[in-house]
Amino acid sequence: MLYCSRAVGLNEYMQSETRNCQNCKNQFTIEPEDFDFYKKMDVPAPTFCPDCRFKQRAVWRNEMMLYSRTCNLCDKSTLSMYHPKSPYVIYCQDCWMSDKWDPFSYGQNYNFNKPFFEQFNELLRAVPKFGIYASNEMGPNINSEYTNFAGGSKDCYLVFNSSPQNENCAYGRGLSYCRDVFDSYFLSKTERAYEAINVHESSTVSWAQDVTGCINSFYLLNCSGCQNCFGCVNLRQKTYYFLNQPLTKKEYEKRVNEIRGSYQRMEEFKMRFEKLAISLPRRENANLKNLNSTGNYIFESKNCFNSFEIESCENSQYLFAVKFAKDSYDLIGHGRMSELLLEGVAVGTSQRVLGSWWVMGSHDVEYSFALRSGENCIGCDGVHNAKFAVLNKQYPEEEYKKIRAHIVTELKEKGLYGMYFPKELALFAYNETIAQDNFPLTKEVAITQGFRWQNELQKTSGRETLKSDKIPDHIKDVPDTITKEILSCITCGRNYKIILAELQLYRNMLLPIPRQCFYCRHQDRIRRRGPMKIFDRVCTNCKKEIKTTYSPDRPEIVYCEACYQQEVV
Repeated sequence: MLYCSRAVGLNEYMQSETRNCQNCKNQFTIEPEDFDFYKKMDVPAPTFCPDCRFKQRAVWRNEMMLYSRTCNLCDKSTLSMYHPKSPYVIYCQDCWMSDKWDPFSYGQNYNFNKPFFEQFNELLRAVPKFGIYASNEMGPNINSEYTNFAGGSKDCYLVFNSSPQNENCAYGRGLSYCRDVFDSYFLSKTERAYEAINVHESSTVSWAQDVTGCINSFYLLNCSGCQNCFGCVNLRQKTYYFLNQPLTKKEYEKRVNEIRGSYQRMEEFKMRFEKLAISLPRRENANLKNLNSTGNYIFESKNCFNSFEIESCENSQYLFAVKFAKDSYDLIGHGRMSELLLEGVAVGTSQRVLGSWWVMGSHDVEYSFALRSGENCIGCDGVHNAKFAVLNKQYPEEEYKKIRAHIVTELKEKGLYGMYFPKELALFAYNETIAQDNFPLTKEVAITQGFRWQNELQKTSGRETLKSDKIPDHIKDVPDTITKEILSCITCGRNYKIILAELQLYRNMLLPIPRQCFYCRHQDRIRRRGPMKIFDRVCTNCKKEIKTTYSPDRPEIVYCEACYQQEVV
């Protein structure tokens, strides 16, 4: 087919190619500039579609399912993203980063007569793993033991994929430069927020989504520069608005004070707000300050496609939760100050890295795990300052090149080179990882697709000391002893507790005690965030074709950017 290139500077018409995914059998298209990138990386074009490739990477990233473990080196209690029944040796963060052990001592001689990934799996099972991933390059975590894929945190609890400089935050994902933020997703430079999604440079906001520069406002959607607004959609620079209608300060405060703090009244108002929101137009996406890019929650990026939750990226595709990456494809997490990355999870400050998990400060690395400051490595795990290394054993340069060439030939013959680690090697079960967040599957379907399933997730139920119907309706009536009670989620039955910092936030912001556990609240935010998938749709106003995360069968009124700016803003 003929294709009008999406990248600036290429010939106007170039050849694209449609393939059938070898995994799910659905069709996907590889564009001319994609072939250019794969040629630059010296790998074959993929045989799996983008969704299948994402799941194969995502099943290696367990952020939230944490377990109680004992460090196998110092015998201290620690948290771990690895299930107690997993085969891996677990060290606490301090021990893993120390000189108390030598990852090179686990080195294996490469066997030319044995499949590479079989040998790599043996190494993976032997080399100790750190229980919790802490991004030390983003700053130390202080009093924030219950965090994962986080750095530069202070007094944080159950915060994931967040850095740097977050303080007194809990139950969040994708936070940066935040303080006193609870139950939120993808926030930056914000103080005192609750149940917020894609909120930036704001203060004292709750139940807010796609909001910038707002203060002391609740139940907002697509608002900017608003103060003292309650239940508002598509407003700019407004003050004392209630359900998009202006009020006097006195009348506004009267109406708001009748609602805030009461669980029943806030739940009732939420329904009124959602009714208003569904009747008003929405932008085709929540992107800002981009050039020639598609996806959602993309900020200050150029020539980025099919990407989500990225910032300051360029000439890249299929990115999720990535910042400051250039000329890279198929990444989850990190990416800072990197280029020429392909099929990576938590890879950053590196160049020319293929099919790897947490590689930092390195270049020319392939199919490696937890590698720092390395160069010319393939199939390594946990090593630091390695050079010309295979399976944690260093070689003279010429011998390394001979072994690498043999590995690459084998993987190309099997159609594996250029892909991520095979899912059979995955360290986690599907339902432990962000794969389940973004592409949820039932147990039966996950197993059919070749993933593992964990039946024994760490949780408790049936131990509640206070029933949900006995929790006081208004936060003003909640006693201090609530932090000593065990509650039960009204959705899944999981037991959960209220921590002191959480109770203080509810009291300060006049918010009721939640009746759901953190995990169900997180899933609700994922639902409100929208799918990580792009659909073809037409603008409700001008009928122009657009690409959006709102599928054509959804009821929202969706405008293209031009119509939204002209008719709404």
